[in-house]
Amino acid sequence: MRQERAQPPKGRVRRPQRLSSLLSVRSVAGEVFLLQLAVVMLLVAAAVGALVVQARSSAMMDARHRTLAAAGTFAESPGIVPALRSAHPSAVLQPSAEAARKIAEVDGINVYSLDGVTLTHSDPRQIGKHVVGPFSKAAAGKSFTETFEGSLGRSVVSVVPVKDPDGRVIAVVTSPVTVQNVQSMVNRQLPVVLGSAAVVLILSAGGTALVSRRLLRRTHGLGPAEMTRMYEHHDAVLHAVREGVLIVGGDGRLLLANDEARRLLDLPAHAEGLPVTDLGLEEGIAEQIASGRSATDELHVAADRLLAVNIRRTAPYGKAGTVVTLRDTTELRALSGRAEMARERLNLLYDAGVQVGTTLSLERTAEELAEAAVPRFADIVTVDLLDPVLRGEEPPEASTEMRRTAVVGLQGDHPLSPVGELIRFAPTGPLAPGSAGGRAVLEADLRAAPQRWRAQHQANAQQILDRGIHSLISVPLRARGMVLGMAGYWRSEDSPPFDEEDVSFAEELTARAALSIDNARRYTREHTMAVTLQRSLLPRRVPEQSAVEVAHRYLAAHAGVGGDWFDVIPLPGARVALVVGDVVGHGLHAAATMGRLRTAVYNFSTLDLPPDELLSHLDELVAHIDTDEQEWQGITGATCLCAIYDPVSGQVTAATAGHPGPALVDPDGTVSFPDVPVSPPLGLGAGLPMETMTITLPEGSRLALFTNGLVESRGRDPDAGHAALRAALAGPARNPEETCTAVIDAMLPTRPVDDVALLVARTRRLDPARIAEWDVSPDPAAVSPVRNACARRLADWGLEDIAFTTELILSELLTNAIRYGTEPIRVRLLYDRSLVCEVSDGSSTSPHLRRAEDTDEGGRGLFLVAQFAERWGTRYTARGKIIWSEQTLQDETAPPAMDLAEALLAGWGEEGF
Repeated sequence: MRQERAQPPKGRVRRPQRLSSLLSVRSVAGEVFLLQLAVVMLLVAAAVGALVVQARSSAMMDARHRTLAAAGTFAESPGIVPALRSAHPSAVLQPSAEAARKIAEVDGINVYSLDGVTLTHSDPRQIGKHVVGPFSKAAAGKSFTETFEGSLGRSVVSVVPVKDPDGRVIAVVTSPVTVQNVQSMVNRQLPVVLGSAAVVLILSAGGTALVSRRLLRRTHGLGPAEMTRMYEHHDAVLHAVREGVLIVGGDGRLLLANDEARRLLDLPAHAEGLPVTDLGLEEGIAEQIASGRSATDELHVAADRLLAVNIRRTAPYGKAGTVVTLRDTTELRALSGRAEMARERLNLLYDAGVQVGTTLSLERTAEELAEAAVPRFADIVTVDLLDPVLRGEEPPEASTEMRRTAVVGLQGDHPLSPVGELIRFAPTGPLAPGSAGGRAVLEADLRAAPQRWRAQHQANAQQILDRGIHSLISVPLRARGMVLGMAGYWRSEDSPPFDEEDVSFAEELTARAALSIDNARRYTREHTMAVTLQRSLLPRRVPEQSAVEVAHRYLAAHAGVGGDWFDVIPLPGARVALVVGDVVGHGLHAAATMGRLRTAVYNFSTLDLPPDELLSHLDELVAHIDTDEQEWQGITGATCLCAIYDPVSGQVTAATAGHPGPALVDPDGTVSFPDVPVSPPLGLGAGLPMETMTITLPEGSRLALFTNGLVESRGRDPDAGHAALRAALAGPARNPEETCTAVIDAMLPTRPVDDVALLVARTRRLDPARIAEWDVSPDPAAVSPVRNACARRLADWGLEDIAFTTELILSELLTNAIRYGTEPIRVRLLYDRSLVCEVSDGSSTSPHLRRAEDTDEGGRGLFLVAQFAERWGTRYTARGKIIWSEQTLQDETAPPAMDLAEALLAGWGEEGF
C-alpha cells in the first residue's frame, strides 16, 4: 500500500527538489541562471575574438622583426661587399642568401642592385630580371619595413641598404614573409584558444548553476510575480501600517522593525541585528519583548508614550522567535499628557534661563532665544528688533518698523523674511496691537485667520501656508517698560496648533529673554561709544616724513576696545619719533587714558626732548593723575616705548617705561632684540632717571615696535612669543606693509584676547650730498664767508629761489651764536622735504622771540627768522644747544624776497617813524 506524502502547511510554498527548475523562467532563480549564462557566453566570445586579434597582431609584428633582422644581418655580412663587386655576384651570393633564408625562417632574402636588377632571389628564375620596387628610401641609406603586393603575393617586406666602407649605398637587401604564412601561424594557435574558451565556458556555466541552485533554495522556487507581491506586502507592513511590528529571533535579537515601531520606540537607524536589551528601550518594555512569552494588550511606557504590546510566537510558521505589535494608546496618553507637558515647560524655562544671554551680542542673544524654543515649543521662531535697539540706543515710543534678527527652524529658501531684512508692520496686522500695548497675539489657525494677518504678509501669505505653517504666537520683547522688538513662534506640519496655555508660556519665555536682550543693548551702546572714542584718539594717518617708511596695525581685543596706541611724530632736523604705548584694561576708561597719554607724548615731543626726558615728564604726569582722585579714577597701569631715529647719522635712541623693547631686523633678515634699559611703568618711577640705548642702524633696517598683546597670551609665555616673533620677522627683505601682514598672520588668533599695536619702520639715510657743514670761528667777520658758501651750496642744490632768505636767517642765527654763545660754533644745512638750517654752539642759554622797542638798535633778528622760516626752535644737546629753522621748498608761506622791506618794517610800530 503506497504511503501518502505529508503536505506542507497551508499558505507556505514547497521548496523545489529538481535542478530542472533552473531552466524554467517561471522562477527567479531560472531567470537569473539564463541571464548569467548569456552574459558568460558573450564575455567568452569577446575574449576569444580579442585573443585572435591579438595573436594576428603579434604574428605580424614578429614577421616585421624577423624580416628586418634577416635583411639587416645579410646586408651587414662581411663578404657581401666583395661579392657585389665581383664579376658574378649572383653566383656568390645566391647560396648564402638561401642558407640565411632557411635559418631566419623567412620566405626569401633577395638582393637587388641600385638599377633594379635581381642578384639573388628565393625563386632562381627571377635572378637577372629587372624589378621596380619601393627601394628609394633604401637607396638613400634608410631601412624600412612595409606590406605590399609582390611576386610572392601580399607580403611583409623589410628593405635594408648595403653600404661600402665609404658609406655609399651599392645594393639593397629585402626579406619578405607572405601574409598567408603569418596567418597560418595564427591558425595553428586557434584550436588552443577555442579549447580554452570552451573550458572557461563550461566552468562558468557550472559555477552559475551552483549559484542559481543556491538562489533557488533561498527563494523557495518563487516566480517574479510572487516575489513582487511578497515585497509589496512586506513594504506595506514596513511603511504603511500604522501599528508597530517587530520580529525578534530566538536569540533575542531584533530581525525586523517597521516605520511605526521605529517611531514609537525611537529606535536607532541600524537597530536590526542588535539584542533587544541594547536598543535603549525602557527597562520594562525591553524585558517583555526579549522574554519571548505571549502577551495581549500589556501597557508599557516608552519615553512619553503609553504603548499596548501584543506578543505571539512565530512557530510553526517560521523560525523560532516572536512577533510583537505595538499600538499607541492615545486615550490613556491624554490623561497623563498635561502633567508631562507642565514638567516639560518648566524644564524648558530653566534651560532657556541658562542658554539665553551667554554673550553680550544682540544678534547672538536673539538666536539663543530662538534656539531654546525650537523644537521643544515651536517649529520655527523669528526675532525682530528695532533698529535703534540694534545700535544700542533707547527704543522709540512707537514704531512699526523692525529688522529681522534671527530665524531658527527653517533651512534654505523659505517664505518668511530673511535675517537682516527691514519689516514694516501693517497697522491692522496682528503684531501692531502687541507692539503698541505689549500684549501677545495668538493666531491659532492662519488659514482661518482674519484679513489683518494676510494684510501683513500680502506677498508671501500663501507661500507660508503652502509650507505647512499653520499657527502663530506674536509676543513683544518688553523690558523695563520699553518694547525692544517682537518674537514670533510658529508651528507647522503635524504639530498641534497653539492654544491659550501656550500663549502664557510664550510670554514668560519672552519676558526672560527680553532682559538679556536689553542688557546686550546697553553693552552695545557702551561698546559703540568706546569704539568711537578710541578711533577718534588713534592716529588716522601717518604724517609725511623721509626718515622712515612706516606701516602699522591695530587690532582690538575680542572683549572690547583697549588702551594700546602708537604714534609717528616728525621732529626737527629730519628726525622722527616712533612711540608705542599700552594702558591696562578695556573700555571707556582705558580709551580715555590712552588719549590723554598720547596727547601728552605729542606735546612733550614739540619740546624736542630726548626719549628719556620725554618719558620722565610722562611719568610725572601719570603720577599726578593717580593722585588727583576727585578728577580722575587713576591709571591702573601704563607703559610706553619711545625711539627717535636720525637719518643723518643713522642712530636710533630708545627708552622704555615698563614696555617691551623693539625688534631689529637687519637688511640681511637677521632678527635681534636690542637690550633697551627697562625703567618702571609710568607712574611708578618715583623720580628715578630713565636710561636710554643708542645704536647705529644700517640703511634698510626695520624696527618693529609692539605691545605685549602680540607676544603674550594665556596659552603662551613671553619667551615663546618672542621666538615666534623672531621667526615671523626673519627672512628675505620685505617692506613694512608686508612685514605687518606676515607678523599678524603668524602671531595672532582670529579673536585676540588683548589689544595689539604694531608699528614697523624701515630706516632711510639722508644722502650725504644733501648735507652741508661748516665750522665757524667766534669772529663776526666769519659770517660772510659762511654765508657765501651757503649760497653756493644752495645753487648746487637748485634752491636759488630761497637763497636770499636762507642767507638772512643764517646771518641772524650765526650772529646770535657768535655774540651770545660759546665755542664750538657749527653750521649745518639739511636738504630734505624742507631746508633745515642748524646753528649749534656750546652755550645752553636759549634765545627768546620778542618785539623790540622803538628806540632799540637790535633785538629784531629772531623776529625776522620767525617771519621767513616755516618753523624754528631750540634743541639742547650734551654739549650745548642747536637753534634750527625750517623753510618749505615750495615757498608758499614765507614772504618773497621783494617783500623783505615790508618784513623789516614790521619790526617797528608807526610811532617809530
